[in-house]
Amino acid sequence: MFRRIWIYLAGVIVFLMIVSFLAGELVTGSAATATETLLTDLPVESVCIPTEDGMNVRGWLVNGEQGGGAVLLVHSIRSNRVEMLSRARFLTAHGYHVLMIDLQAHGETPGSRITFGALESKNVESAINFLRRTYPNERIGAIGVSLGAAAIVLAKQNTRLSAVVLESLHPTIEEAVENRLRLFLGEPGSLLLPLLLAQIAFFTDTQIDELSPIKRINNLSSPVLLISGTDDKHTTPPETERLFVAAREPKELWIVPGAGHFNMHEYAGKTYEREVLGFLSYYLRPSKSHTFEN
Repeated sequence: MFRRIWIYLAGVIVFLMIVSFLAGELVTGSAATATETLLTDLPVESVCIPTEDGMNVRGWLVNGEQGGGAVLLVHSIRSNRVEMLSRARFLTAHGYHVLMIDLQAHGETPGSRITFGALESKNVESAINFLRRTYPNERIGAIGVSLGAAAIVLAKQNTRLSAVVLESLHPTIEEAVENRLRLFLGEPGSLLLPLLLAQIAFFTDTQIDELSPIKRINNLSSPVLLISGTDDKHTTPPETERLFVAAREPKELWIVPGAGHFNMHEYAGKTYEREVLGFLSYYLRPSKSHTFEN
């Protein structure tokens, strides 16, 4: 009887380990896609930004107006620069220089593994340095979504940004993974959390604690606008509120009624544009008007 129980338990453990390993492969596997040949309605210039490790970051640059400020746009996990095109349209329409990048292991930027900010943060550092070289007299801001937001916060180099918009950002990698496990597998899914975190640490060669934005957000010496949705189950409003408390001043919080974990610009439309343009203008264009019409 006991032998059968031990065999059953051993089988369950082996099954969970296999599932967690496959899940680790799935969530960290490359999301390479071809974006270079995509036709856009913007006059984009393809750029290849050199990095210290030689894994050049691919992106699109759109020139704006002199003195208008520059904005880096950073996409979410398993996506690419195309996700940020709608934001680029309204930003360039208001005169901003805009740089959209593919994070490593996404789009056309090389990389074998998604690392939840460990390597992606270096992409952000390289992109910001590129903007400083390209527009030496401009104030620079950034908008990051989910993984893109984490990459901005986890940057170890002092990015010295003048304004940062962080959308749908998780406070810790543990909460991000557990929320998703529960969404897809129900409450029993949380049983896989330790195994999946171990897989993430193994595949990314990074301590889990180093991937938690809430531990680094206070080091972000920039005005911050945090955006999340009331119906977001991937990153809940209380989690966003904890990030807001941890961030340094000046900071703003916008919890979008009815929004989930998806494209905030697509959901909130002109309201999103008004909120973001007002925030960016205040810090990137302090001598200009801060009023925007629908």
